[in-house]
Amino acid sequence: MPDHLVDPTTPVAKHSGGRRPLPHRWLAIGLSIAAAVAIIAVMAVALPHSWAVVLLDIEQTTYPFTVQTVQWVVFALGLGELLVRAREAAGERTELQRGYLPEDETTVLQTLDLRRVYAIARSARDAVPAGSERFLPRLIHRVVTQFQTTKSVDQANAVLNSSLDLYLHEIDLRYTMVRYIIWAIPTLGFLGTVLGIALALNYAGGANVDDPGFLAGLTRELAVAFNTTLVALCMSTVLVLVQHLVQAAEERALNRCGEYCLDNLINRLYVD
Repeated sequence: MPDHLVDPTTPVAKHSGGRRPLPHRWLAIGLSIAAAVAIIAVMAVALPHSWAVVLLDIEQTTYPFTVQTVQWVVFALGLGELLVRAREAAGERTELQRGYLPEDETTVLQTLDLRRVYAIARSARDAVPAGSERFLPRLIHRVVTQFQTTKSVDQANAVLNSSLDLYLHEIDLRYTMVRYIIWAIPTLGFLGTVLGIALALNYAGGANVDDPGFLAGLTRELAVAFNTTLVALCMSTVLVLVQHLVQAAEERALNRCGEYCLDNLINRLYVD
């Protein structure tokens, strides 16, 4: 929209609707790794020995560097990423309470009103780095720009619908790393199982089959081998559940933004 459409008396700089209190991505990664290390240390001390063997493989000569401990670190990274996404969804819901648009039953938006709405939305977008704006100010900015350019309510509504489709795809792309982590954890589990079976076969090849403890030792080695897959499947189950809940919350917030714009912007537009 050209600058002459913005009301110069609007307090643009004082509006802080777009600020994002989220931690930096690298900070979230660092905190996730630190949390994983702390949880591993606590489990090694607090859990019974049998549980510690299953969850951490503490009897492995390379402990604390085992397949299970790596899985716990990757699991923590996935939860950290989902926590960031959950805070994003909460932030999107907060935008609906900032009063960008009139919400009464009688107001009709005319040219001067749209200038004020546009200025507030633009200030919210300018308050954050490019590419990190909230959905609601972006929707309002696009719809008002389209309407002021064409004076067509139908075209403004079409821009709203196409923008919602684009933002849904954008939300889906934000979960690419989470989906990779959900795939990587079972892969690590299977790799641990293959490695454990190889070690069990190596143990069987070097042991005396007449030894009474041979079968018990071989069984113990195979049990350790399958522990990695057991832990991996449990972790993946938790991550998939949390991912669906968080992604649904973020998409629900976008839908509410679309409804807000439809009810309080599109349906109030007045063509002179």
